[in-house]
Amino acid sequence: MTTARDAWDQLWAIIWKDLRCELRGRQVWMAMGLFALLSLVIFNFAFDLRVDNQVAVAPGALWIAFVFASMLGLGRTVAAEQEQGAMDRLLLCPVDRQVIFLAKLVGNLVFILVVEGVAVPVFAAIYNLPVVTPGIVPVMLLGTLGIATIGTLFAAITANTRARELLLPLLVFPLIVPVMIAAVRATQALLAPVSGGPPWLGLLAAFDIIFLSITAITFRYVVEE
Repeated sequence: MTTARDAWDQLWAIIWKDLRCELRGRQVWMAMGLFALLSLVIFNFAFDLRVDNQVAVAPGALWIAFVFASMLGLGRTVAAEQEQGAMDRLLLCPVDRQVIFLAKLVGNLVFILVVEGVAVPVFAAIYNLPVVTPGIVPVMLLGTLGIATIGTLFAAITANTRARELLLPLLVFPLIVPVMIAAVRATQALLAPVSGGPPWLGLLAAFDIIFLSITAITFRYVVEE
């Protein structure tokens, strides 16, 4: 029987393995970072961002860049393990499937947050908005957690398909719409506070709890098929 200490050790062993592999290759991080920065630059030229509509439009551009970059990284990390047989060997180990899911989720979350940590200051400089504040941290954490939770599950589902690069966004985008709306609104509220507005951070936390509960249970059946 696996104890809580054993599960904790297994969790961090898998996380450290994923981080170490990515630090050696750096392919996913570099691709995600360049994609996010390029998206922000393109949006800056594509939209007519005057002073009166920057707050209304710029947060949407920021989170769209985050989502597109996330899909690029999520699809590649799980697919690489499937191609090399690492996932099959991991499933043969006496490790609970929920521990594997949480480890993959934390690893993907770290990858995305690192990219976002680089992209947010660039976004603030390009769009001339005071977004680099302590208040942006919980918004980024909760919004990214919702994206990574759904993305990790469906990355495992589509990893063995030939058209995984196409299927992953098609499956994930409709499900993360509530998270995207709440994250964009929370970012807008941070830039232009409005009294009596909806509790967007609370809604983000609620979506994350729901998604995390469902995906942690579902992952067991996904990897065993």
